[in-house]
Amino acid sequence: MNWQESAITIATFLPTAGAVLIVLMPKRNDRAIRATGIAVTGVAMLAALAMLFGYHVNQPGLQFELNVPWISVIGARYHVGVDGISLPLFELTFVLSFLCAIYTWRYVPSPGNTKAFLALILLLETGMAGTFIAFDLVLFFVFWELVLVPMYFLIGVWGSTNREYAAIKFFLYTLFGSVFMLLGFLGMYFNSPGAHTFDIIQLQQFGAGGGFSNNFQLVVFAAVFLGFAIKVPMWPFHTWLPDAHTEAPTVGSVLLAGILLKMGTYGFVRIAMPILPYAARKWAPWIGLLAAIAIVYAALACLAQKDLKRLIAFSSVGHMGFVMLGIATLTAAGVNAAVFGMVAHGIITGMLFFCVGSIYDRYHTRQISEIGGGMLLKVPKLAGIFAFVSIASLGLPGLAGFWGEVGALLAAFNPLPGLPVGLFRTYMVLGAVGTVLTAGYFLWMLQRVNLGVVPEKWQAKLIADVNRPEWISWSPLIAATVVFGVLPSLIFGVTDAAVKTLYGS
Repeated sequence: MNWQESAITIATFLPTAGAVLIVLMPKRNDRAIRATGIAVTGVAMLAALAMLFGYHVNQPGLQFELNVPWISVIGARYHVGVDGISLPLFELTFVLSFLCAIYTWRYVPSPGNTKAFLALILLLETGMAGTFIAFDLVLFFVFWELVLVPMYFLIGVWGSTNREYAAIKFFLYTLFGSVFMLLGFLGMYFNSPGAHTFDIIQLQQFGAGGGFSNNFQLVVFAAVFLGFAIKVPMWPFHTWLPDAHTEAPTVGSVLLAGILLKMGTYGFVRIAMPILPYAARKWAPWIGLLAAIAIVYAALACLAQKDLKRLIAFSSVGHMGFVMLGIATLTAAGVNAAVFGMVAHGIITGMLFFCVGSIYDRYHTRQISEIGGGMLLKVPKLAGIFAFVSIASLGLPGLAGFWGEVGALLAAFNPLPGLPVGLFRTYMVLGAVGTVLTAGYFLWMLQRVNLGVVPEKWQAKLIADVNRPEWISWSPLIAATVVFGVLPSLIFGVTDAAVKTLYGS
C-alpha cells in the first residue's frame, strides 16, 4: 500500500482513533482533552490537505483509490477514493471539524462533559468524511448511518430546551429514509449483472448501458430518493431541520449545516442520477418542482421567524433548493453549480451558525426582538462579521454564495435535452424570485439586529467583542468566502472533469 492509498484511510479514521484516546483520558483533564481534540482534528486535516498536492485535476476517474475485500460473503469491498466531486466535500469536512474543535476551546455547552462532547464530534467526523469517499454501497451505508448516533446525542444531551424532541425527530426522520434507501441498494445488488455487486462504479456503468429495466429504475429511484431527500432536506421532508438546528449546540449546527446536509445532495449526484438514468430523467421535473417550492417557501418562512437560529435554519432549506435545482437539470453545468453550492453553503452557513452561537453566548437570547438592535455599536466586530456573512449568504456577486445559485439558475434555462424546457425556465423564474426574497429577509434581519441604538437594557451591560478562539476559527471561513467568490475556478476547475465523466459535456 503506497502513501496515496493509505492517506485517505488515515485521514478518515484518525478522528475515530482520537475519540478512543479522549475516552481513555481522565475526565478532570479538561484542557488536555480540548487540546487533544484540536490536535487530532488538526492532524487529520493536514493529512487530508496533503492529498491536494497529489491530486491531478485533469485526470478522470478515481484517485487515491483503495479497493480490497471487506465482507466477502456478500461481496462488499472496502472501496474508497476521491474524484473532483467528492474531493471538495471531503476537504471541507476536515476543515470545518478542525475549526469546530478550536471553537470548543472556549465554548463547550452545558452540561460541560467535554470528554464525551469531543469524542462524539470526532466520531461524527469519520462518518461524514467516509460518506464522500465510499464507492461500495454497503460501505457508503455504514458511513451514512455512523453519523446518526453522534448527532443524536449532540442534540439530545447538549441542545437547548426542546432538545429531546428535536433529537428524536432527527433520528426517526433520517432512519425512516435510510430504510428505504437500503432497500433500493439491495434492489440494485440483486439486479446487477453476474455475481451481483455493490460497487458504485460498476453499477454506474451497468446503469448507463441500460442494464436496469425502466420499471425497476422508477421503483428503486423512489426508494433512494426518499433517503437522500430527507437528508438534504427537500421540501416537504424538511420539517426536522429547523427543530434540529434550533436545539443543537453551536458546533452541532455548524457540522449539520456544513456537512451532513451535503450527504443527501451528494447521494443524488453520485448514486441516484448516474446509476438510474432513465428514472432520473422521469423524476427530474418533479425534483425541480420541489426545489423551486423550497426556494420560495424557505424565504417566506424566514421572513416570519423571530429566532435568529431558526431563521438561518430555514435559509438552509432554500439554499439546498438551489443545489437540487442544479442537479435536476441533469447537465454538467447544473451539477458543477450544485457541487459549488454545496461547498459555499457549508462555508457560509457554517459561519452564520458560529455567529449566532456567539451572539447567544453574549446576549443569552436568540430572539430578534430581545436583542433589539444596536449590535454595531455594542459589539462592532461581531456585528460586522455577521453582516458580511449574511450578505454572502444572500448571494452577493464577488462572494462564494453567488456562483452556485446563479449557476443553478443558468442551468435551469437549458436543462438536459428531453426535459421540459418551459417548465425548467419557470423554475428558474421562481428561483430568481427566491433570491430577491432572500435578500429581503437577510437585510431586514440585519436592520433589526445590527442597526439602531443600543436598547436600554444592554447599555450598562459589558458585552465582549470577538475573542481569540473565535478569530482563529472564523478567519479561514471568512477568507474562503472571498477567495472562492473572486476565484470560483478553484472549485469549478476541480469538479468539472469528474462531473463531465458522469454527466457528459
